[in-house]
Amino acid sequence: MGLFLDLHNIPGGVAPRDVALAHMKDLEAQWKRNVRYLRYWFDDDLTKIFCLVDAPSKEDAIAVHAEAHGLLPDEIISVQSGSIAQLLGSTAEEPPWNEASGSPPPQDSAFRVILFTDIEGSTALTERLGDVAAMDFLRIHDEIIDNALREGYGNRVKHTGDGVMACFRSVVRAVEASIAIQKAFALQNQENEVSLRVRIGMSAGEPVEKNQDLFGAVVQLAARTCAQAGPGQILASSVIRDLTAGKGFTFVDRGEHALKGFEEPRRLYEVAWS
Repeated sequence: MGLFLDLHNIPGGVAPRDVALAHMKDLEAQWKRNVRYLRYWFDDDLTKIFCLVDAPSKEDAIAVHAEAHGLLPDEIISVQSGSIAQLLGSTAEEPPWNEASGSPPPQDSAFRVILFTDIEGSTALTERLGDVAAMDFLRIHDEIIDNALREGYGNRVKHTGDGVMACFRSVVRAVEASIAIQKAFALQNQENEVSLRVRIGMSAGEPVEKNQDLFGAVVQLAARTCAQAGPGQILASSVIRDLTAGKGFTFVDRGEHALKGFEEPRRLYEVAWS
């Protein structure tokens, strides 16, 4: 038996109820081939759906989809339990939705894009300008970030002192927001003597939510990714690039990076914005 992750591209989108029903059909058909469909994720646009499956082979996993509902994946890859937990947050089997219960199907996946920003040289800026002037620039930073979050339907999770942690339900909107942030700062710097530059890092997966905060490997990966970015740069994990394929974004491979807390190096990609 092995773990596999499949990807379904659905350009026109799909209703959450249809996704839940398809998963139920997988659960009904899977036992014939000794397969276990564990859980699924979708983004807010409902144009990409992932299924995590424990199966003897890729062929068996695909055969269950074919027999259950005929919705075949566009891609299926072998994954390790540890690596998929670090990328998407959990490999535990998710209790299926029961249509007979009368409760509505899941309208929202736990899947989130986590985005961190960090102001370049914030301590030096405070020393050079003084606390009052530095706070004025911090307010400018917050306004730019909050405008981008509002436009991209994102949420600020918390202020980190030198930046913010935010989350999105849509990968496309998260990337669009990151580009909007960098463009807004570039415009702001053209109009002012003092430049304010930020680094941005992001990843996507299933974080743990507690006390209105988010935790887990996906949050750590996004934070470590941000730390690798240079001023004015957007860095993203491979899952961000994969989930936005065909959406018109340009990603530049920046190679593998050894990140604190992660056993294996992670390949990071720069999002082109200028």
